Amino acid sequence: MGGFDMKIGVLSSSRADFGIYLPLLLQLKRENWVCLEIIAFGTHLSPHHGYTITEIEQVGFQSIHRIPGLLVSDDESSISNAYGLVAINFSSFWATHNFDVVLCLGDRYEMSAAIQASIPFRVRLAHIHGGEITRGAIDNIYRDQISLAASIHFTAASPFSERIHQLKGGSDDVIVQTGSLSLEDFSLSELPERKELSEKFGFPDQEYLLVTIHPETMATDENSLHADAAFQALEEICKEINLVISMPNADTLGSLFRNAWDRLRSLHPKRVFLIEHFGKLNYFSAMSNARLIVGNSSSGIIESASFGKYAVNLGKRQEGRLCSRNVVHSPFEKISMLESIRETLKRGTFKGENAYYQPKAVEKIIRTLKTL
Repeated sequence: MGGFDMKIGVLSSSRADFGIYLPLLLQLKRENWVCLEIIAFGTHLSPHHGYTITEIEQVGFQSIHRIPGLLVSDDESSISNAYGLVAINFSSFWATHNFDVVLCLGDRYEMSAAIQASIPFRVRLAHIHGGEITRGAIDNIYRDQISLAASIHFTAASPFSERIHQLKGGSDDVIVQTGSLSLEDFSLSELPERKELSEKFGFPDQEYLLVTIHPETMATDENSLHADAAFQALEEICKEINLVISMPNADTLGSLFRNAWDRLRSLHPKRVFLIEHFGKLNYFSAMSNARLIVGNSSSGIIESASFGKYAVNLGKRQEGRLCSRNVVHSPFEKISMLESIRETLKRGTFKGENAYYQPKAVEKIIRTLKTL
């Protein structure tokens, strides 16, 4: 480890968590007391999902471990098999690599698998975004599994800190409320303008809705109905305004929505535009320049308020999650979705506060890490 005081591992399984980590990682990269190693797995290594390991490489990290395990199929058996494969591969990794602390984030099944494999090796884990509730996603279970294995917790709001206390009972875990890390140190002036973004990703420099919809993994038998209802509603809406659709992650039956969006684009190629991977700044730019956010992604709940945007949240995937006043809820029903989108478009700019924002999240995390 040379002259470094602390060796920190960072578990990153997807484009989403890496974008959230990034402000923290860039600061840690500048610290002379830290030896930083990235542990990349999940969709980072999948060409089907943009092979986003290249995004990590472009930032210039010197040490990147690659742990395979993701399968192409997305039915329940494939997800279960992938979970086991990731755990097996991480068993070998944890047996041969030691860290003072390992950062983990969120609630993905791949992240949970990596964490479960670490338990016999007594890896010291620091969990970011624990304590939250999303009853409509199986990620709710994975998130709690990760929190139970971790001994250090960086939460986004006080209700989540309280839930960690309840979950861990009388433990002596370190729990620090930081706000959402993804909202740290970004400025609207630094984001690409709409014209630049549209040229880069091939959609017109015109008004659009930003759509991100994932399957509901607690009710997999309903996803076909959800995909069909969303298709019907968005086919109506795209006659009124363009749609920029960010494609779903590797979730159970996510292909149902991918297939629906492919069909929608084939029917309306001049109004519907599919983006496999924006990257953090480009996604924030897409959010900042959109008329409205539509879908069931955590970004609509956690980040949209900071851009002055309203978000129409669909279905139950995010059920139970703390929401700012910019979030409008709608079931996966065509008429309800159409009414919610059209009515919310009339509201203009959201001028309220973001329940997930607190200043100096990176500073709070680094100050805590230094005391370990």
